[in-house]
Amino acid sequence: MNLKALLYTGCAVLATTSLFAETPSPINDTNTLSLEAAVSEVLSNNPSLKAARANWEAMRERVPQVRAWEDPKFEMDATAGRFVSVPPNSFADQKFMLEQALPLSGKNRLQGKAADADAAAAFEQLRRSELDAVRKARVAYYQLANAYAQLDVNRRNVDLLKQFVEISRDKFKTGGQSESDVLNAETALAKLEEDEADIQRQVLQAQIELNRLMNRPPETLLGHPGESTFQPVNLSLEKLEGLAIAHRPELFVAQEKIESAQARLEAARKEWIPDPGFRVEADRYNDAAQAISEVDAGFSVRLPWFNRKKYQAGIRENRKLLESAEEDLRAAREDALSLVQNQFIEVETFHHHTELYKDKLLPLAEQTANSKLSGYQSNKENFLDLLTAQQTVREVEAMYWDHLMHYRIGLAELESLVGTSLETATNSSVEHHHDLK
Repeated sequence: MNLKALLYTGCAVLATTSLFAETPSPINDTNTLSLEAAVSEVLSNNPSLKAARANWEAMRERVPQVRAWEDPKFEMDATAGRFVSVPPNSFADQKFMLEQALPLSGKNRLQGKAADADAAAAFEQLRRSELDAVRKARVAYYQLANAYAQLDVNRRNVDLLKQFVEISRDKFKTGGQSESDVLNAETALAKLEEDEADIQRQVLQAQIELNRLMNRPPETLLGHPGESTFQPVNLSLEKLEGLAIAHRPELFVAQEKIESAQARLEAARKEWIPDPGFRVEADRYNDAAQAISEVDAGFSVRLPWFNRKKYQAGIRENRKLLESAEEDLRAAREDALSLVQNQFIEVETFHHHTELYKDKLLPLAEQTANSKLSGYQSNKENFLDLLTAQQTVREVEAMYWDHLMHYRIGLAELESLVGTSLETATNSSVEHHHDLK
């Protein structure tokens, strides 16, 4: 290949480094892994989510247990032996007793209300686990997509530098340039080949994390991530804060803890009201012909008024627990607003960076590199300037993909903080739609 052809090829290869193809070419893999498929498998198979779901289902089963009446009590006594002589029908030889406590005070209903609130809080904790799992899956997916994009940029630049090496060698042979140009090109090429090993490590780490979240063996091969494009989202901080107040699971957990504490406080106050127990007794006398000789009825009741310290302490304890739950709700609300504001700033920052690199810095770097290549072709630019310009293009494009990854991760983090999809919820009223029970 002559020098003119090599220079033409170099210009063509440089043009292919343009960002606006947007999607990196697949690397050693014709399969595609979509974000939706990865998230769906995480939600279906992640063991942490299965544990949280089982915990919620267990908490639901506690509600009918605490709402139920006390078990009825049955007793039977029979005379095993009598060693004295007694007149007939003086004593009963068999006694039967059935007793049932009646929860007239309603403490069981209050305990059931508290258990119901605990189950609702467990559901919100399950929802938090799901949001966190989706966030982690999206973060790993975006990291994998970025690693493939970086690998694509690196390999395209390897191809380009190989062309530069050939160009510099031909120019050196014709006496147009010094041998240092060849050495510089070969050094830059070696660095790129070394960088590929680091990028391959990032690919493997992201795959291992995705496999872990999907409950797969770490070595399972994954498809190439789908298309990566910059899709800016117009966010309103005020609306995000409203969505967080309406949808964030931590706020619902705190609210359910208040309801549980209120129900338990009311139940503690009702401990002063004893629930009576009614019983029916049947006796059979020793010489009676009838199966039942006598039937008695009665009732029993606790006397809590003689143990004031115990029950007053119980009321004070539950009052403090209610106070603690109310403070937790206030703290959770402030935490939600602070976290959303900080994440909003981060998302907006990477939005700015990504847009700046895509629309301004990368086109300028490419124009500069093309200019340097044309100047080098006409011997108006030295090879080191050309190499520096091309390295700048590679670094700017690599930084663009890195900023895009952080922007998409920032949106995933923000969605997890808010507790609902940004894409659908930003245009909907701020209401909590799912069933807490």
